[in-house]
Amino acid sequence: MAIGALDAAAAYGRAMKTAAPSTGGLTGLGDMAGGMSAASGSTGGNFAGMVESMVTDASTSLRTAEAESVKQVAGKGDLIDVVTAIGAAETALDTVVAVRDRVVNAYSEIMRMQI
Repeated sequence: MAIGALDAAAAYGRAMKTAAPSTGGLTGLGDMAGGMSAASGSTGGNFAGMVESMVTDASTSLRTAEAESVKQVAGKGDLIDVVTAIGAAETALDTVVAVRDRVVNAYSEIMRMQI
């Protein structure tokens, strides 16, 4: 399944909305840009920090989905919670993979540039 740039940007925008509510009146891609500028503010955040937080969030989502699945198998969980957790984990993982692919493509383009 290929993920386009707009799909990745939209998924990242949704992830930013759920992670921290927007303080401005921006929506969609605007929230993504606002979140990135806030991340690179006075706290010293940078692209590596953003990627690290995305990977951490994806890992947390995957662990939550696994825990919900274990509860369901044991007969103590709700199927809706399992499906919701798996959907959130899939979205987070797709976003991380899309960002990784874009970074690799950008690196390849930079390496092909003539000096």
